[in-house]
Amino acid sequence: MSETAKRPSAAQTAYAVTKELILSGELPGGTLISEGEIAERVQVSRTPVREAFLRLESEELLALHPKRGAVVVPVPPGEAADVLELRLALERSAAERIARTGLPDEHDQRMRDLLARQRELAAAGDVGKYAEADEAFHRSIVEASGNRLAARFYATLGDRQRRMSISALRLRPERLPLLTGEHETLLDHLRAGETTAFGEALHAHLTATHGNLH
Repeated sequence: MSETAKRPSAAQTAYAVTKELILSGELPGGTLISEGEIAERVQVSRTPVREAFLRLESEELLALHPKRGAVVVPVPPGEAADVLELRLALERSAAERIARTGLPDEHDQRMRDLLARQRELAAAGDVGKYAEADEAFHRSIVEASGNRLAARFYATLGDRQRRMSISALRLRPERLPLLTGEHETLLDHLRAGETTAFGEALHAHLTATHGNLH
């Protein structure tokens, strides 16, 4: 494969950069941005930025306003509650299957590694990176169940989950170490096959973090 073929297009680069600015919270909901701002940041013309904005509009991350620019779409409270409801259902179902089949060693180790990473990020107070590790930990629970359809669907919630976590944790960064402890408890229940305790701990964990959405 040639170097040219490997290199992302200008539109792909503009899309990736803008999306990361939104998901990381650097561009919070309600922020007005222009094609020119992103074009200057990415060092491309406005045409690929326009293409990137249209793609982000289709993902409901931007609302385009002719002659004004684009506004970052906040996470609607109703949608946030819907995401939490789906996460609870998928992760509880995963725990029930894991209780029947056992937690695979590779997934156990993956979650242990993520917990170690979370402890480092909590100590550093890095909310953005912690939100990524948080999403990866919860996604690993569903993947460990072996239900590929559930895992694929859960992955589609990743962007929304990350935005919600960053928004909540930036208000209360002191919760980072507590979150890690709660994750450790969830993993202990998974290993022991304690589905009822897992479900209760998961509900308490999500409510404590995103309780303002209920």
